[in-house]
This record gives sequence, C-alpha cells and structure tokens, in this order.
Amino acid sequence: MTSPLLLPAILSALAMTAIVGVRYLAVSGLFAALTARVRPGLYRGLEPQMRREILWSLASAAIYGVPAGLVAWGWQSLGWTRIYSDWSAFPLWYAPLSLLAYLFLHDTWFYWTHRLMHRPWWFRRMHAVHHDSRPPTAWAAMSFHPWEALTGALVVPLLVFVIPIHVAVLGLVLAIMTFMGVTNHMGWEVFPRWLVHGPLGKWLITASHHERHHAEYRCNYGLYFRFWDRLCGTDRGLGHFGSGDAAGRVARDRKPA
Repeated sequence: MTSPLLLPAILSALAMTAIVGVRYLAVSGLFAALTARVRPGLYRGLEPQMRREILWSLASAAIYGVPAGLVAWGWQSLGWTRIYSDWSAFPLWYAPLSLLAYLFLHDTWFYWTHRLMHRPWWFRRMHAVHHDSRPPTAWAAMSFHPWEALTGALVVPLLVFVIPIHVAVLGLVLAIMTFMGVTNHMGWEVFPRWLVHGPLGKWLITASHHERHHAEYRCNYGLYFRFWDRLCGTDRGLGHFGSGDAAGRVARDRKPA
C-alpha cells in the first residue's frame, strides 16, 4: 500500500523540477536574447553547442529539482527544516547575515569541489561536459554531467536543515545563484566597469573573472567571491573579451590542472 506521504513528496519533486527547468529557460533565454541585441554575432556558429547546453541543463534541472522539491515538501508538511516565514522569529539583522552565510558556504563548497573536478580523473568523469562549451554561452550555466549537477544540487537543501533562513531570503539566495550562473558564462560583462575594476570587484566574481577560468582552466575557481582564489593563490585576475567575436574566446588549453 502506498504511503499517504509518498504521493505529495513525488508531486513536490516533480513541481520543483518543472520550476527549475522553466526558470533556467526563462533566465538563460532572456540573457541570450539580450546578448543577441547588444553583442550581435557573439554566438554565431555556436548553435549546435547551445542545443547541447540546453539538453544537459534540462537534465540538471531534474537533479536540482528533486532534492529541492523534497525539502519544500518536508518544510510545509512536516516542519523538518530551519526555514521560517515569520519575520519576528529572528531579529531583522539576522536576515542579511543568513544571506551572506549561505552564499559564503555555497561558494566554499563550490570552490573546493570545482578545484577537485579539475584534477584529471575527476575532470574526465564529471567536469568535461561543462568545459565542452567552448566558449560558454548564456545557456551553459547548468550544462553539467549528472554527477557534477548532483554535487551542486545538494548544498542549499542541506544547509536549510542546519542554518535558519527566512523563506524570502532563501528565494533571494536562489535568485542570486541563477543570475550569477548565467551572467558569468554569457561571454560579456553585464556589470558596470566601475564595479568590476573597483574595490568591490576585487572580491566579487563576474563574467570577466570567470571567463578567464574557461580560457585557462587552472585558475579562478570561485562562484560568487574571490576569497578562496585569493587565499589559495589561484586568482589570476580578469580575462579579456577582446573584439566580442566568439571565436576569439575559445579556450586555449583543454587539459585540466
């Protein structure tokens, strides 16, 4: 006999998978359209690659969606998590603190797993799919092998069992994750020059920083912040997009570190 809890859990996982997939198509599609408008020709000749990126990304959406859906079901039905909806449960100053904590811990996990996946054995089995995007496009943010997608899909769902967070702040975490994932891969800098080259840019990752990772492979492993790269000596600064021709951004070295 089917448990009465099983069907709602399955439906929640399916619903979240659909939400993640639609969110990916909407955000990546928006920035791909913006790229076509402000950087015409940047993705010329990359149509087969972009189709592969979309297929891999939709597969990743399921891997991200299932644990997220189970967490959402557990929070609403069983109260398993530390997610809260009442602003009075914690002081208001805790909300930005929890946001920074989630971003920093996610960034820490990403840096070290990403750096590991650039070792030859791990690269061939997990990370090569992502670097097959040469150069990456706005569609590449979730273009992962399933094993790599799994390493990223579990971080935030595990954190909600440990660190209290308001549901709205959690939504902001996911929005930042989506926005940074897409804009860091789309091949041109969406942020203003004063930010990228100013004091704040020395600590934040934008497309100029992550583009160099895709070009050189052995540096700039972070996701949101340059903290671990700078601390561990893997920060090589900002890349150069050149003329905007996609062919000029092809990675020079396909060998992992």
